[in-house]
Amino acid sequence: MMISVLDQRRFATALFDRLRAESLDAPGVTRDPYGTGEQRAHAMIAEAGAAMGLEIGRDAAANLYLTRPGRDRARPAIILGSHLDSVPHGGNFDGAAGVVAGLVVLRALAALGIAPACDIVVMGIRAEESVWFQVSYIGSRGALGSLPDGALAAKRIDTGRSLADHIAACGGDPAALAAGARHLDPARIAAYLELHIEQAPSLIEAGCPVGICTGIPGNVRLPHARIIGEHDHVGLPRRFRHDAAMAGADLAMELDRLWQEHEAADIPMACTIGRFHTDAAAHGLTIVPGLFHFSLDLRAYDPAVLAALEVALDEAIARVAARRRVTIEPGPRARAAVGPVDPALRVALSHAASALGVRARPLGSPASHDAAAFAEAGVKMGMVFVRNANGSHNPQEAMEIDDFLAGCAVMAQTVAEMVG
Repeated sequence: MMISVLDQRRFATALFDRLRAESLDAPGVTRDPYGTGEQRAHAMIAEAGAAMGLEIGRDAAANLYLTRPGRDRARPAIILGSHLDSVPHGGNFDGAAGVVAGLVVLRALAALGIAPACDIVVMGIRAEESVWFQVSYIGSRGALGSLPDGALAAKRIDTGRSLADHIAACGGDPAALAAGARHLDPARIAAYLELHIEQAPSLIEAGCPVGICTGIPGNVRLPHARIIGEHDHVGLPRRFRHDAAMAGADLAMELDRLWQEHEAADIPMACTIGRFHTDAAAHGLTIVPGLFHFSLDLRAYDPAVLAALEVALDEAIARVAARRRVTIEPGPRARAAVGPVDPALRVALSHAASALGVRARPLGSPASHDAAAFAEAGVKMGMVFVRNANGSHNPQEAMEIDDFLAGCAVMAQTVAEMVG
């Protein structure tokens, strides 16, 4: 299997080079979801799939499906997938590596003359990067019929147009999605496997090319929170102030202490404040801020821990609001469930790595992935991480092609054993 995968080096390198060349807005790559960048990537992958003789299909969310038919098409299919969009000015490998890996696996199996017992589908998923629409897992949830209420009305941060409008412009069917259309029936999926670059330098630190995912965190998000106080003169004594900025600082410190407590107890979680600013229309050097905006992402690997964190967040909001005499409006909340890895798939991937002589270690994902949407829908899910320097979501992503091919080989070996 390893030799067959290594033979795909030129194919994979050329596809990555084309994806980079066709992206938008240097530095880095921008493949905007339901926009020009993502459209180009989907067209390129569809072209590669057609050249391989794969069946090409799309769904109401405009996700792409490249299918190698199995001997028994009534059997549940195996899906190999990831997303093709990026954050603004991101890297070339986050997401796209998983789609290219799916094609590499199919080429390797074909080169070995393996006729799969069931369909094997490479899925190019839409709009995974939630920064654009402030909604998680749009493509995968759209395919599974589990888009959250109100998602289609969400506005893209740069265009101001709705998700429904963007989907329609890219050939999708937002009306079908609104009616709850489901292209993928979880009962018809044997497994979902995703390859992804690592997003913290754990494999770099361990000197290990491949990680076998142990779980994907769920999250609670406040995309548009704000604090309302009173604009006042800079000379106002502290006892009279309703300072929205200082309330924001207090809340940030409370959340950081909460994180420290969990870390000390060896309970994995993360807290990220993305936006954190006063009101640009009114702030100034001599004005006590009366309005403050922030966003928040709380994540954990255990549903009970995540639920407790949300309770702790609400308690902290109440304390700070009372102490600073302000109103804190969390705004609408977005949620994504914890993504449990199927134990049997995790063992199978680990055994495949061992059989191929690929050094691999267990690795919890610090980030969210479409795989979690499949797990939430009841699909058996597994992930392979590939060593990557310099993190992700930036132009300096530095996955080595040798490490990528090692991860592909682990997936190919696992799939080969699954399809007989």
